[in-house]
Amino acid sequence: MPSNCTLITALDFKTREETLTFLDKTGGALQWAKVGLQLFTRYGPKIVEEIAARGLNIFLDLKLHDIPNTVASAVQSLSELPIRMLTLHASGGHEMLQAAREAQTKHLPETILLGVTVLTSMDDKALKEELGIPSSSKEQVLRLAKLCVDAGVQGLVCSPLEVPTIRESLGNALQLVIPGIRPQGSNTNEQKRIMTPKDAATAGASYIVVGRPITQAENPKAAAQAILEDIR
Repeated sequence: MPSNCTLITALDFKTREETLTFLDKTGGALQWAKVGLQLFTRYGPKIVEEIAARGLNIFLDLKLHDIPNTVASAVQSLSELPIRMLTLHASGGHEMLQAAREAQTKHLPETILLGVTVLTSMDDKALKEELGIPSSSKEQVLRLAKLCVDAGVQGLVCSPLEVPTIRESLGNALQLVIPGIRPQGSNTNEQKRIMTPKDAATAGASYIVVGRPITQAENPKAAAQAILEDIR
């Protein structure tokens, strides 16, 4: 299973200049890039087009979450961008997920829609004490995963710790995109539910998302290549 896992590099930079300089340094070592709220809210669609023009597949991580019609309209508004993955919060409910899926099928047929389950910065204590959810993170992830499947969403974003449970319960058809990945010896930062690249790939991850261990490395290209070797 590790050989089927793909690396996505999270471009969590503050500026366009930092982002493009980093991509130039990695010299074709990367195949996928995640563009999140930080870059997209500052530079808009143009930054997505500039990154895609360098030959990278784009994972647009906007975590859409609103009433069904608004989310469907947002999906449609992205139809002219070269994006291969798009996220929305599974906690928006079945109607919202289904509306997004219908809009994606019509306007972004080549794009994988991903339901975000429980953020990897949250643990069981935060779920219970801050959100009032008595379930464990694993139970909540599985509940939201089933909601996504029922709505026709093609994939999920979850922590690596929940991958075996999802695979066992829902099979291998779902695309599982896994943040919270830290190579051995890396700083965990704010992530709480983490795993190494090799272990996540072995568990059944379709894609792993790695940011700072690559983007803040002295040699980003070498760091990316080391992770690729680890999962293969």
